[in-house]
Amino acid sequence: MALGKTSYTVEPSDEVCAEDCCADKANELAQLATRTAQRRVLLIVLAINATMFVAEMGAGIIARSTSLMADSVDMFGDATVYVLSLYALGRGVRWRAGAALAKSAIIFAFGLWILAEVGRRLVVGGAPDAGTIGAVGILALAANLTCLGLLWRFRAHDINMSSTFECSRNDVIANVGVLVAAAGVGVTGDAWPDLAVGVLIAIVFLRSAFLIGRAALPEFALAKGRTAPA
Repeated sequence: MALGKTSYTVEPSDEVCAEDCCADKANELAQLATRTAQRRVLLIVLAINATMFVAEMGAGIIARSTSLMADSVDMFGDATVYVLSLYALGRGVRWRAGAALAKSAIIFAFGLWILAEVGRRLVVGGAPDAGTIGAVGILALAANLTCLGLLWRFRAHDINMSSTFECSRNDVIANVGVLVAAAGVGVTGDAWPDLAVGVLIAIVFLRSAFLIGRAALPEFALAKGRTAPA
């Protein structure tokens, strides 16, 4: 008995469906890989900033340096920022925008704290140790350049990673300022270069807080409006 052959016809719509499903799965895997890479990078920069916070704060207290203490508080703020960024990964637009707003508030608060510390140093007086400022400033600059390099490819991914990159870029600017302060104190033997850099770091913080908040607030409000009950 001859066996009959059964033929199957593949409809064009089935091919399109298969292609769409493969494309969707590829997109999902790409997004998952990106989030995994982001999480790994954020954990690394979190560890770097937490370590440098302890090192710079201790050195700043010993050297009586406003710029070093300001930079160390910036490191602590960044560590907090990276925790918020990790929490926002994989969440909706509202969560990411909310994390960016929280970063904006943290940066703004640290800017005000630095200005208050500058005022206190003006009252107390005394010149900081230029050698300690310079040595720790170079170490901090190397650490922050490493963080900036790690975050570079994610800088335009979303508002969450964009604000994180902004924080890291501010760190590099602050580190350069600390080195300028060290040179100024070494040349003049006075505290005013250290205090001046402290004020400049505070201005950078306040400007960054404004820019991050201005970018995140519309996204947060729009996402909130979409989730509000009718």
